[in-house]
Formats: sequence, structure tokens, C-alpha cells
Amino acid sequence: MDKPTRYPWGGFPDVLMHAPELFVKKHRAYAAAKAGNLAAAVELVLEALSLQVLEQLWRLFDHHHPALASVHAEEAQGTNAIGEAMATVIATKLNWRYEREVIQINKVSHTGASGFARLRGQALFGGSARSGLHYVLVDDFIGQGGTLANLRGHMMAQGAHVIGATVLTGKDYSARLTPARGQIDELRRKHGHIENWWYRRFGFGFDCLTASEARYLCRTPTSERIITNLEAADS
Repeated sequence: MDKPTRYPWGGFPDVLMHAPELFVKKHRAYAAAKAGNLAAAVELVLEALSLQVLEQLWRLFDHHHPALASVHAEEAQGTNAIGEAMATVIATKLNWRYEREVIQINKVSHTGASGFARLRGQALFGGSARSGLHYVLVDDFIGQGGTLANLRGHMMAQGAHVIGATVLTGKDYSARLTPARGQIDELRRKHGHIENWWYRRFGFGFDCLTASEARYLCRTPTSERIITNLEAADS
């Protein structure tokens, strides 16, 4: 099984989220945008982007002269066009570059998936990032944050600096990617004896998990259930 590249989070900032999940998913253009209709995706993005969040992006990152990199995810209905539309619109509004060379190379179908199915279905990326360039990542949705973690890792492995991320919508509690102080220690106290198994399976240790992934695993009563549920998600 191909494995993603991840790195510990350090001081990575919280993901900036533009709109409530209900607004985005009930929007008339959402289904078509999710299935690959770029015009529908642009319509959705223009109505969902937050001017306040755009100002935050500019204030936090503009001095780095960043480029945007988006997730191109293949869904059951087609290739999700929302991330591309979102990056295009943000690039225009903030006068930032949009680098399109990095793409997702596998299909994970995370939409509506369980927590363990998301953990099992690790997004993989291909294509070149520019060494030394600062990037802000863009995606339509954040659940556990694993897709952004893997995109960040793919780009950092090539010498790029990933300085932030923004999503159209998602779970508010998932905006924090960096685990809280002591969260990984708690996970290791409870499930540390399977960390070597985890590393062999996924290619990264517990210190590279997102806060939401670590929380999900901490709430799983036994390590055996983690292994069983991840293996069940294979089928």
C-alpha cells in the first residue's frame, strides 16, 4: 500500500473556514459543483466566501507572497470542482498565484464516510511543488483534516513551506489541525503499544496526526477496536 508523507505540526495555524456547512451543502449549486461542474462551483464559491476570512488570509499570509494549492478530489459523482474554483477566486481577489501542478492521485471518497474509513482512505498526491515557495492550501471541506495533512506533507517533502490552509466549510472543531498540548501523550498512554503497527501501516507516527484524528482514536475504547475497524474499512 502506498503511504502518505506527513510531518509534525509545530505551530501550524488554525484552518480558516468561510461558511457554515448547512449553507454550503444546501446551496443549489453544491451537487453539480461536487460532481465537477466548474461553473456551478464558481457560483457556490462566490456566494459562500467570507470577506472577513479573505481579509484574515491577506493579513496573515500576504507578506510571504504565497501561492495557493488546492485539493483535486475524485468523488463518486466525478472530480470535485469546488477546491479549484475556490483557489481561482481567492487568487484573483488577493492577487496570489495559484499553482496547479500538485494533484490527488487516488480516490478516497471521504464524503459521508465514517471516521475509520477516513483514516483508512489516506489521500495521496503527485506532482511538483516549488522548493522555497510559501503555500496556502485550499479544500472544499475539512472533516478530520487528514487530506490537508497529506497534501502538506507531499509539498514539504519537496522543500516547500506550507504556512496555512483555508476551506469553504467543515466541522468547526476540525479547524485546529495541531493537537493540543498533552493530546498525543494521552493517545500514547491509551494506545501507544500499537504505534509501531500504525507506523508500518500508514507511514507516520502519532505525532503527525491531526487534532481531530488523535481525538477520534483517544475516544476509541480499545486498541484492538482501532485495528479491527481499520481492517474492516478495507472491505
